[in-house]
Amino acid sequence: MPVQSRRGFAYKSSRSPYSKPKPQRKPHGRGQYINPERFVKVATAATAEEYEAKHLFADFALDTRLQQNISQKGYITPTPIQDQTIALGLAGKDVIGIASTGTGKTAAFALPILNRLMSDTTSKALVVAPTRELAQQIEAECRDMGKGGGFTGALLLGGMAYGPQLRDLRAKPRIVIGTPGRIKDHIEQGTLRLDQFNIVVLDEVDRMLDMGFVADVRLLLEQLAPVRQSFYFSATMDTRVNNLIRTFSPDAEMVTVKASDTSDNVHQDVVRFGGKTEKQEKLHDILIHPDTEKAIIFEATQRSVERLEKDLQTRGFNVAAIHGGKSQAQRARALKSFKDNQVKILVATDVAARGLDVADISHVINYTQPQTYDDYVHRVGRAGRAGRIGYALTFVES
Repeated sequence: MPVQSRRGFAYKSSRSPYSKPKPQRKPHGRGQYINPERFVKVATAATAEEYEAKHLFADFALDTRLQQNISQKGYITPTPIQDQTIALGLAGKDVIGIASTGTGKTAAFALPILNRLMSDTTSKALVVAPTRELAQQIEAECRDMGKGGGFTGALLLGGMAYGPQLRDLRAKPRIVIGTPGRIKDHIEQGTLRLDQFNIVVLDEVDRMLDMGFVADVRLLLEQLAPVRQSFYFSATMDTRVNNLIRTFSPDAEMVTVKASDTSDNVHQDVVRFGGKTEKQEKLHDILIHPDTEKAIIFEATQRSVERLEKDLQTRGFNVAAIHGGKSQAQRARALKSFKDNQVKILVATDVAARGLDVADISHVINYTQPQTYDDYVHRVGRAGRAGRIGYALTFVES
């Protein structure tokens, strides 16, 4: 994608804008040095062998209410992670799913869980997600697929008032979905007991460990019913993730459908800048280019997100922002306005790097370089969804 500037085209995306990598300062904190060459990759047409599903959704032994709900959603052929996980889940197996974002993970674990809740009135399920946004998306999908199931649920998120959560917990929900910190808070306050929960899902385990939730996750797993069914989903399977899972579910069966580090249909490139003013101008040029239909811009800190949001608003852009310092209501409004195309630009910290299910993002812009390459992979995964070509542009100081 050529980027239009006031002086003509700044670069062409078919080729890297640099030939010799220049020395880069190492980032602060937990950051790792990432060679800028890793931010450059030309998008290619998908040539991988098409997956041949072993099942149709109609083949699964699901409650008739579930079959009706998913039929209304237009589900016919499952994705690879769904095809393999649903069958194992219905058979009562513990499952480890290694899959990239956008592969249909939620339905892969939700359908076996909802089916069990409908068929066994003594079963209860706990679903744990690293971010509020992901937990809300899981809750919405479970509510949609489980319509008419005859059971109640509770959504436990940090940054939200306790009152509605306490009300939902008093109703004895059979499915609880939430973030680790708030679930732990309710346990410590005596408003939630997990000893009768015999199904658990840990979604994006690697992200939860990256965010420092390892102790909280272990606490939750230790308090669940000793005989239970467990589902673990992660984009990566490093030593930390493997050790945690194998401690609690040594016999879990693994399903792997992750194809590559970053999506083949996302064109990745760098944007060179020489100072603050040039950086601002180049971002402006990218955002006004006709090819930039909908963009998410990643910044490093809450303060830098706020600063960039104000700068873009001053320049006349309609923009929303998400970071961990905003209330859940503010984050929900910002995300809704972005999903509904009321705003076409979202500025965010890495809180939006995972679990953000917006299919029509054309551009991911790393205004600040990610702390780690894994963070980069998950940022890039926001673009190029639903078979579309996307763009990932990373700003690199010359």
